[in-house]
Amino acid sequence: MSKITTELLLERAVPRSTRLRKIETLNLSKLQLKTGDLDPRLFSRLRHLQKLDLSDNLLDKFPNSLTLPDLRVLNCNNNQLEDVTALKQFPLLEELTYENNVYLTVNDDYKVMFLLKNLRLLNGKDITKLANHVRRLNSRRLTTKVTAHWEKFFRDQLPEKHTAEQVKSIKKKFLKSVQTNVVCGPSALSEFTRWRVKMIAEEFLAYSLGLDLNTDTEPEEMMNENEEESTESPREAAEDVGQVGDFSSYINNVTVKPSKRKRKNAKSGSRNKRSKSQANTEEEAEDVSAEPLHFLQCHSKGNSREDFKTQLWSCVFEPLLDCGARKDPIVSSSRTVATCGGESVCLIDCETGTVLKKYKVATEEFFSVAWTTLTMVISDSRKKSHNILAAAGRRGIVKLIHVAADFCYGEIKAHKKPIATVCFSPTQETHLFTASYDKRIALWDIGIPDHDYNFKASQLLVLEALSVPLRIALVPTCPDQYLLAGCEGGCLAWNIKLDKEQKSRPFEAIFQFPGEDGGMTTSHSVDGLAFLNDDVIVSKSSKRGCIYLWSWSRSFDAKGKGCQRTVSAVILAELEWSKTDLSYLTLSTCPAKDYVFCGDENGSVWMYNLSNHTTAWSSGKGKRSDKRIPPTQILKWPELRANREQLSEVLVNNVVSDPTFTYLVVLTSVNITAIWKTS
Repeated sequence: MSKITTELLLERAVPRSTRLRKIETLNLSKLQLKTGDLDPRLFSRLRHLQKLDLSDNLLDKFPNSLTLPDLRVLNCNNNQLEDVTALKQFPLLEELTYENNVYLTVNDDYKVMFLLKNLRLLNGKDITKLANHVRRLNSRRLTTKVTAHWEKFFRDQLPEKHTAEQVKSIKKKFLKSVQTNVVCGPSALSEFTRWRVKMIAEEFLAYSLGLDLNTDTEPEEMMNENEEESTESPREAAEDVGQVGDFSSYINNVTVKPSKRKRKNAKSGSRNKRSKSQANTEEEAEDVSAEPLHFLQCHSKGNSREDFKTQLWSCVFEPLLDCGARKDPIVSSSRTVATCGGESVCLIDCETGTVLKKYKVATEEFFSVAWTTLTMVISDSRKKSHNILAAAGRRGIVKLIHVAADFCYGEIKAHKKPIATVCFSPTQETHLFTASYDKRIALWDIGIPDHDYNFKASQLLVLEALSVPLRIALVPTCPDQYLLAGCEGGCLAWNIKLDKEQKSRPFEAIFQFPGEDGGMTTSHSVDGLAFLNDDVIVSKSSKRGCIYLWSWSRSFDAKGKGCQRTVSAVILAELEWSKTDLSYLTLSTCPAKDYVFCGDENGSVWMYNLSNHTTAWSSGKGKRSDKRIPPTQILKWPELRANREQLSEVLVNNVVSDPTFTYLVVLTSVNITAIWKTS
């Protein structure tokens, strides 16, 4: 590997030179250079260097003190750059190229346009007009919004005579709040916007108010997105980015007008009773509210606006990265969600409703998506975390997508029949479970791709089921030992510990639940399955339209001997839900808030706040109640019109919240993704 020396610099000069101070053009491309090879002491002698070519190397960043005061042209193509802010040390730079640096995004383009006042060409394109807009108009708009945010929410919090501690506290709160709530432009530029907002806010505090910026020596903490009230309404944010789909919605002042549509499968008496129950529970939980933000039509076949038939099946929020240049220090819970249905997988910003990315396979119908965070070695044994999305469906193939690089780098031919659902292990980042219509659940090690995206996947385990597995869940207290599956023919458990020699395994236990005749039975279809906490399981049976809460530890004896044994589920409670017998209307949980969610056949979302029950259940003293627990709230499907016709017969196939219960994403049978926000 080449190291930069005085002799090398003289040799690579164009033309060759005898003195460093005379070099004006320098070609250091294709030398396998790393950041540590750029010695500031040596480069400081290149006082008259105007053109520098560093393309086709291994640079991940620039040192902050290269001291090239006359540099005008810089080529950094085909490197591994993660950040561009250090380029501000070259104020005279006029031409800059950094194509094929996979970790750089459009946000970095906007950063260099703002930082380099003389920049004319970026990646071969004239950016003069856009750069002027970024530096002037965009800055004025953001400054106005930052000032308004201070005036509305923080001005009155600072006493006229304030102490250093009060200054420190108000500054910290303001910087967090303003970066989260000041929105301007498309979501794809949200990182750039937060970067500029922080810069403007610090200048505002320092010069307009005279607050000392150096009073806060503590590192910034992450915060919830809903920590402060937003300065923009959801409607204003939508106007900045535009909506997907062609809907007119009867939503006045962001308040839903409930649909008056009657339930098909309920009698009038039961309907009236249900409405009364709903009213009572809403009075008891006035602090629980949600407002609709967006209704998106982004999974259409062939991008057709007439497609209201594509079924949407699965969604999961992107995990936050724990390290790396792309870490967002402001947002403690991701607002980006992956959704799938039909031939496409979409990434959506829940706050703005922007479809950030879309991945399509014309011959596929996607049923399930799952995230994992892989720790990859990128250069010089240096590790970096990247989010990888797995998507699978009718073809039985798992697609592996590196989202930040917009690249599907591989696939695993996992099953010969469709894959119903997938999930990653929370403890083993490369372990992926795939549940298929071949009545098997496979455990795969997807491997870790190298810099060229070469990877090796291997099958570690095959679990044999009696029927098609529809939902799977790893036991939180022992995710490397036990897996549960809700199947068309019952609920099963397997021992998945890998120190066992047996690669193909039968189920270890099948659970009994109350039957229609009052007895216990193992024969029922379980199309909803999730853990509410470390012990409480929530499962849904489509036959009776019932949702059970039951205890894992009190139902399953890990010391029990023998396979395929029958075990009675210890029922803790039953949730009041729709009378429908339709299948595949699955449920989900938000463990941090003790919430359960389940959609129904009328487009409604049933929400259950179980925080008043979990303490008794965890102590083991709670007895099963004879009464069903009613929903805390039911979000009714609003009256939406598409092509001047009201959308009807809306089934909610899935509903998922982010970990902090800020956003609720609802997937329907009519190709609409509905996004609600709680307050």
